[in-house]
Amino acid sequence: MKCSMPETSQRHRILLVDDHALFRESLKRLLGAESNVEVVGSCGSLEEAQQIIGRTQVDLILLDFDLGERDGFDFMRLAAGIGYRGKVLLVTAGVEPRNAANLLAKGVSGVFLKHSSPGLLQQAIAEVLAGNTWFEKEYLRKMMDAAARPPQPARTPRLTERERHVLSGVFDGLANKEIADRLNVSEASVKATMQQLFHKTGVRSRSQLVRVALQRFKD
Repeated sequence: MKCSMPETSQRHRILLVDDHALFRESLKRLLGAESNVEVVGSCGSLEEAQQIIGRTQVDLILLDFDLGERDGFDFMRLAAGIGYRGKVLLVTAGVEPRNAANLLAKGVSGVFLKHSSPGLLQQAIAEVLAGNTWFEKEYLRKMMDAAARPPQPARTPRLTERERHVLSGVFDGLANKEIADRLNVSEASVKATMQQLFHKTGVRSRSQLVRVALQRFKD
């Protein structure tokens, strides 16, 4: 069954940046069937992307990490330099979790692996356009393993076992009640732990919590 993005009156403008022309064409056909998005550009280099961003509004960039001699870090530096204010979703064959965390710190909203299903990509796009983050679970799990190690001195408070379990549930996209059911505790207990996590990380929302929790382990 085809998984479409939620209906909305707003038409989001998407730019594809990938050095594989065949993959770009496949993405254009996939997204062309959606009524609430429009592919306003498709290119394989940073220079072409800069030109497109300079002359048209772009809400979301689907970016390959490996662009031949350049990569996602080069693109994020370019985007910051020209004042791009839209969102970026990395669509890639693979990227090291440490690099993924570094890219998150530079403004990327998530990582999507190319071997995943088209329906899942549509879901990832919808989440990012809604202001959330999207990371493949294999990256999140590895970063959670990093969270279990002692933090860098004077940088990050150490998470308790309960906080790590609740944070893992947040990474999995679970609501407080679902996390409570998983841990066999009360929903009130999960809410209290969430407040502790917000306090330790200095954030106010779940999406900010995911972003900050990943940034902490980039180095």
